[in-house]
Amino acid sequence: VPMLITGESGTGKELLARAIHRASPRKGHPFTAINMASLNGNLFDAEFFGHTRGAYTGAEKDRAGYLEYTVKGTLFLDEIGLLPMEVQGKLLRFMQDGRYLKLGTSADTHADVRFVAATNTDLEARMKQRLFRKDLYYRIRGGWLHLPPLRGRKKDIPLLIRTFLSAHYDLDKGHFI
Repeated sequence: VPMLITGESGTGKELLARAIHRASPRKGHPFTAINMASLNGNLFDAEFFGHTRGAYTGAEKDRAGYLEYTVKGTLFLDEIGLLPMEVQGKLLRFMQDGRYLKLGTSADTHADVRFVAATNTDLEARMKQRLFRKDLYYRIRGGWLHLPPLRGRKKDIPLLIRTFLSAHYDLDKGHFI
């Protein structure tokens, strides 16, 4: 089931996505984070689906795309609300049937990936402006979590400090790792 995480910038959406991945049966497989706002039409196809040698000028060797790289893992679609409209249909089509065409091939490829998407934009407003597809919205919102800003979660601050310190500082030895 795809998951949508909403919240302001800096609320920890990617940290939550990584936690969801680590707590899932997919934890032994790749977690790939993609900034969707940076993917326009041609770049989307090459980066997301991959390409074969000679698929376009400059494609000197075969290259796996995010889907192939992340098989059986979690694909984190950061800033999904800013994905250009021209490629939203391509993402939706893959999400519906799990099949895609690598650039330069004519044979369908299947990829089993879990999607976790995040945004700090109002997707309902973008749908009204015809900047985000309704069908894609309903596809990515299989599960939905909203992260309030840290200023509204002051009780979380000590826990977050301990978590970040333990990840980067050895409390027993008194130095950074």
